[in-house]
Amino acid sequence: MAGADAKFPIDMSKLQKLELDPSKPQLTTEQRATLKNNVQILRDAIVLFTATGAARGVSGHTGGAYDTIPEVTMLLSLFNHSDTYVPILFDEAGHRVATQYLVSALEGHLPWEHLFQYRAANSKLPGHPELGLTPGVKFSSGRLGHVWPFVNGVALANKDKTVFMLGSDGSQQEGNDAEAARLAVAQGLNVKLIIDDNDVTIAGHPSEYLKGYDISKTLAGHGLKVVTVNGESFDELWSGLCEIISHKGPAAVICKRKMAPGVPDIEGSTHGHDVIPVKGALKYFQSRGYPDEMAANILNNIKPNSVSYTYMGSSKEVGANRVVFGEAVNVVLDTISKEEAAKKVMVIDSDLEGSTGLKVIHQKHPEVFVPSGIMERGNFSAAAGFGFDKDKFGVFSTFSAFLEMVISEITMARLNSCNVLCHFSHSGVDEMADNTCHFGINSFFADNGLADTQTWMYFPADPAQMVAIIKSVFFEKGMRFVFSTRSKVPWILNTDGSRYFEHESYKFVPGKDEVIVEGSAGYVVSYGDMLYRSYDAVLRCREKGIDVGLVNKPTLNIIDEDAIRKVGASKFVLVAESLNQNTGLGSKFGTWLLKRGLIPRYDHIGTHKEGCGGLSEQIPHQGLDPESIMKKIIELAQ
Repeated sequence: MAGADAKFPIDMSKLQKLELDPSKPQLTTEQRATLKNNVQILRDAIVLFTATGAARGVSGHTGGAYDTIPEVTMLLSLFNHSDTYVPILFDEAGHRVATQYLVSALEGHLPWEHLFQYRAANSKLPGHPELGLTPGVKFSSGRLGHVWPFVNGVALANKDKTVFMLGSDGSQQEGNDAEAARLAVAQGLNVKLIIDDNDVTIAGHPSEYLKGYDISKTLAGHGLKVVTVNGESFDELWSGLCEIISHKGPAAVICKRKMAPGVPDIEGSTHGHDVIPVKGALKYFQSRGYPDEMAANILNNIKPNSVSYTYMGSSKEVGANRVVFGEAVNVVLDTISKEEAAKKVMVIDSDLEGSTGLKVIHQKHPEVFVPSGIMERGNFSAAAGFGFDKDKFGVFSTFSAFLEMVISEITMARLNSCNVLCHFSHSGVDEMADNTCHFGINSFFADNGLADTQTWMYFPADPAQMVAIIKSVFFEKGMRFVFSTRSKVPWILNTDGSRYFEHESYKFVPGKDEVIVEGSAGYVVSYGDMLYRSYDAVLRCREKGIDVGLVNKPTLNIIDEDAIRKVGASKFVLVAESLNQNTGLGSKFGTWLLKRGLIPRYDHIGTHKEGCGGLSEQIPHQGLDPESIMKKIIELAQ
């Protein structure tokens, strides 16, 4: 058999049982040889099954999991030796999920062959570990840098045991960890950190973009005992672990190493942060002396899932709104001199410039760009502080899931009447292999001001509307939030095939809803990545004789009185969105109708259950595909 159906070709029976006693900080020759054997086999396994994520197009984050195998192997050996440890490999870098799946297979919870379904839809192997979903997984990591405060609580509940946490130079940038450090020291918690300090994150090297950042000094400054070692030296690493275990109270081992040591093409580079390419994996196994067909038989026979569905009302061509955001900002900045731009605008990154569209701004307008670390709260507030001057404008961007992390800072910015343009990409659930913890579905949390303030929330439907919105609102005052998806979206088309939002008659007006199709039977109200899906469903229902209309609501939180009375006077209204069904537009729109004495049949659909992994599979999993929308329309129209 070939592809994901193949037998696991690495002989895992060659792993040797090992117990390590931390009272003996010097490895024996036999222990060192066993560690070398086990680490190499496990690293080979990591490369092989994470590369299946590259083959099926769902990514996979090889480097961090590969890096930490030496310390993981030693921790497992400690767990074999004694029950004085909480036997869970808590890891605050959720992208190292491959480690958790590896351990699940080691412990017999998963067959080795199932790892070839890595990140595939409905495989229960999503991009971050989720407790209760994957057999053998013992905790949910959530988002980056959220685990240490949680581990403190575990330590408080298990005062007679040692609790370990695997960290990274990226995750340690989060402000949560500073708070966790203070509590751990103040309470003398028996928490031991093992930090992979490989000087690589998504956008670059912390030593370059975050000068002055030193994990060892930071943790020591908080009061932890800190030992710095060469993470690739088993003797140094084991000795360091023994030293922090013997220390009463919180302590850390800082493992210095290159990212993905010994892996051709990605060693020491930002490419190692994500999944190793198939060609790189094949090259790795060739260098390791495996037969050429071993990995090739698997990786070359796994293909990305293709979506053959043809959508009515939108183009076959697709564009990435999250990238277009940056291009649209450049269009605006191009209208002023670089000197004026540097004085008037500041764009700050949170190590995601390639993912949220800021990279093109960095390249074309470096005079406004500030590279920064994984510090969403501080970076947002820096953008707000820049925009504290009524004639200056801060620009901030991160993933929509992380909007929940800056709610208090948003309130602070609002209280100070700051000018901030925020781009939250990866909204909704489409193409979210990282799964539930990375769903960007609670965007309406940003609209938390009182009646005397105004927040503007925009979710463009396609790249043309993204450009129109940014050009319209860039230099507007106050708080403006713009959302985009991780997935690419098609252009919305007129009946003549021209692009709707590029037509000469189109002008974006903040707060104004847009009637895409008139209807006498009822209306679907939608926006963003759900507009083209709703458009398809509406057109197909119209072919069946249901005269349903479609309204685009690009300004999410402002009521267009003319539009709401129009749809409210019809027989039914359906809100279709990919945000949280409990907190999104649909949870509000029915109330807006009732307050105006409008009583059409009403329903709303949105994200309402845990994720299934994969990419495009997330939308039908939530019942948000055109067929599901059609069923709701037909039900309401009866």
